[in-house]
Amino acid sequence: MYAVTHSSLAPAVNHSRYLQRLFTRYPELEAQTAAALDKPFSRDEMLTALATCAEHDEPTASRTLRLLRMHVMARLIARELAGLSDLDEAVAVISDLAEVSIACALETARRQLHERYGDPVGEESGTVQQLIVVGMGKLGGRELNVSSDIDLIFVYPEDGETTGPRKVSNHQYFGLLGKALIQLIGHPTDEGMVFRVDMRLRPFGDSGPLVSSFGALENYLQTQGREWERYAWIKGRPLTGDGDALMQLVRPFVYRKYLDYGAYRSMRELHSQIRHEVTRKDRLDNIKLGPGGIREIEFIGQVFQLIRGGRDKTLQQRATRVILTELANQGLLPQDAVSELLGAYVFLRNLEHRLMYIDDAQTQMLPGNDDDRARIASSMGYADWTAFYQGLSEWRGMVNRHFEQVFVSPQAEDESHPQADLWLSAQDGEGIDEGLVKLGYADPAEIRRRLAGMQSSSRYQQMSDRSRQRMDAILPPLIEVAAGYPNPDTTLLRILDLLESIGRRESYLALLAEHPQTLNRLASLYSASPWVSEYLTRHPILLDELLDVRLLYQAPDWSQAGDQLRSQMHDHAGDTEARMDLLRHFQHSQLFRLMAQDIAGHLQLETLSDHLSDLADLCLQVTLEEAWRDVNNRHLDIPAFAIIGYGKLGGKELGYGSDLDLVFLYDDPHPDAAETYARYAKRIVSWLSALTSAGQLYDVDLRLRPNGSSGFLVSSIEAFVQYQNESAWMWEHQALTRARFAAGSTAIGAQFEQIRIDILRRARDLPTLSAEVVAMRQRMLETHPALPEDVKHCRGGIVDVEFMVQYLVLGFAEQYPDLTANRGNIALLAIAATHGLIDTSAAEAARYCYRELRRLQHRGRLNGHKPNAEEISAMTAPLASVRQIWHTLLGESI
Repeated sequence: MYAVTHSSLAPAVNHSRYLQRLFTRYPELEAQTAAALDKPFSRDEMLTALATCAEHDEPTASRTLRLLRMHVMARLIARELAGLSDLDEAVAVISDLAEVSIACALETARRQLHERYGDPVGEESGTVQQLIVVGMGKLGGRELNVSSDIDLIFVYPEDGETTGPRKVSNHQYFGLLGKALIQLIGHPTDEGMVFRVDMRLRPFGDSGPLVSSFGALENYLQTQGREWERYAWIKGRPLTGDGDALMQLVRPFVYRKYLDYGAYRSMRELHSQIRHEVTRKDRLDNIKLGPGGIREIEFIGQVFQLIRGGRDKTLQQRATRVILTELANQGLLPQDAVSELLGAYVFLRNLEHRLMYIDDAQTQMLPGNDDDRARIASSMGYADWTAFYQGLSEWRGMVNRHFEQVFVSPQAEDESHPQADLWLSAQDGEGIDEGLVKLGYADPAEIRRRLAGMQSSSRYQQMSDRSRQRMDAILPPLIEVAAGYPNPDTTLLRILDLLESIGRRESYLALLAEHPQTLNRLASLYSASPWVSEYLTRHPILLDELLDVRLLYQAPDWSQAGDQLRSQMHDHAGDTEARMDLLRHFQHSQLFRLMAQDIAGHLQLETLSDHLSDLADLCLQVTLEEAWRDVNNRHLDIPAFAIIGYGKLGGKELGYGSDLDLVFLYDDPHPDAAETYARYAKRIVSWLSALTSAGQLYDVDLRLRPNGSSGFLVSSIEAFVQYQNESAWMWEHQALTRARFAAGSTAIGAQFEQIRIDILRRARDLPTLSAEVVAMRQRMLETHPALPEDVKHCRGGIVDVEFMVQYLVLGFAEQYPDLTANRGNIALLAIAATHGLIDTSAAEAARYCYRELRRLQHRGRLNGHKPNAEEISAMTAPLASVRQIWHTLLGESI
């Protein structure tokens, strides 16, 4: 056994036979390693060692690279086993070594080829082409093992030919260059090798060409690319050449535009193949591929990347621990689960390195001899092998448990659901009606007819086998789940509408098939409200929201949500359409969460309206920020521009589907301000109301701006003040009682609020004011008759309460400034009562009436019908109270 001279190296030498052999052959290396033990081997040190490498011939360059690896490995092993470094340092150092070695070998090979072949030139661009070396696997993620091979793919941009005395095609040239690079790094010599090179991840594997052009690679991915290659390319990282152009080509193959829940099944199948191979070769003690091993941790992170990475660029990062942490941050995995997985990952990777340090061998198998077992136990901090193996088993059991929770198969392939015949035999009809009646369906013939129609439809018949299997797996449990609700027929028929609309979208079927726990949540929503069911059917991407009940029912944090939205917007900075879609997806998902909480009874109506208004404010603010980026010749970094909300938005009484009454103001002396902000306003309206593939954000109504539809789209503060003082109608001052700053410049918002208060507190003749309010109400009745079942327009209803409050504000705010507060009609009625403007008991009756009518209006929207006679009858007395207050205040009997 080698006798170590420097005691600081004893832990490493006692553990590593490789280090013993290295120090025996190169005695000076021990002293050099001991002298530099206090610092990591830096990338700069590596570059210095290779500074002239590429200028030498191949044998000299080859030896230089291998000697550098010896120095790096000696210090790396010594530092880690002396407790001076950690996993972060180990993977960073070895990844740096791989990257600088590839760069040096590539330049060495290029120089050697240049004299004979010259430069490869693209036939289209006419520019010199460079080989793009793509690091795959752990090299791509900068998580390389200390004795790992490196997975590489070679790509070049364009076909063409070289310029030298011996002309060859670019394909031939880059093939020669790739072979030379592999020889320099991977060929065994007396000094060993730098890295074993594995090229099997290239298109067509070992049977394919060594190098591919962009065109060939793109064609392969589109026509031949398999699911496991999507998984492999998650880690793909260009190390040389025009990597950005390459990744623009590869990214759509890896990351789907929509949520891709089919990844669960694909990853499960790949894992099953690996597990079968491990079992067949009796390698269950392989800490990478065996149960609870490193690969299972990687799969957990990568399945979420495949599913969501196309929509969320933060999930397109390559490092395993970074992704796991991001999954916890986004609530996609519980924080405690991620903490356990991260702990297991560090433990297993440290163990992996210690296995490799013994003989510098690429192995993840636990040793079978007592001597090496003792080395491993000691280096991992355990007293003996038994204690170590128990600790390892606990970590692996923990990993396997989390893996099974993520990848659990929803139903065994040969397991049939108890209600399967109700779906599969729907066309035959025999016994189906009896089964449906037994479950509780009221009209089994209609349900059977609908199910049979789905089965015989061309849409179902033309599905892929996998999609049809998923539909067949989803429908039986859905028939059973829907039967558990008070309106089973209606519930199931609504859900069938959804399934027909998503039948050709395999990912949505995969979501429901992979997560059967979502079916009950889906049925509860479809049972409760036709409006919600129609909304979800129109936006099936929201099915994703059903997966995590914690997020679905979590109270919104609009500041945090805004930060996340802006971060995602930044990731799509150059793509206006993508940003508009992203904003719509955000608004739809937040609205859907509020619907779910509303139906579950978690939100009072006033709280819901506040949240809907806050959501609208946030969407308006982000729209202002994003639309301004696209304005040409803008003269300010931040526009001197604000959005004023009127009506329901202004009063923070938004409901589902409410449009936004908006007025645009600016305060900017620049000579081009009017033209710039007019273009800006048009862009804002487009951002808000344009119908994209993701739907619409909001309907926008701009008729409350000065001079209405015939006025300018945007007004300066000065013009707005002048209009309000000189030209505005009384109804426009009424509208100001429910107006507020919503988004944009807070300075303009403060100016507007002062203008609003000044207008509202103007002295007015009460008889004249009451006559104008009554006249305005009569004009509204001409287009919206006071039907008894119309809680908004009936006499004593919502509009009458709003008009009364507006009268009180305009008539008495001069005397009582607190009436100008934009606190909503219910609060303003109470304020008016405290000042004796209306009787306290009458005010309370009006407050009750307004609150209940809004509740009926809201419930009517959710239920898809107007209040029934019983509900209207229950409001007789409160409506009469409002009519009496109207008579007392305005002198009109209604």
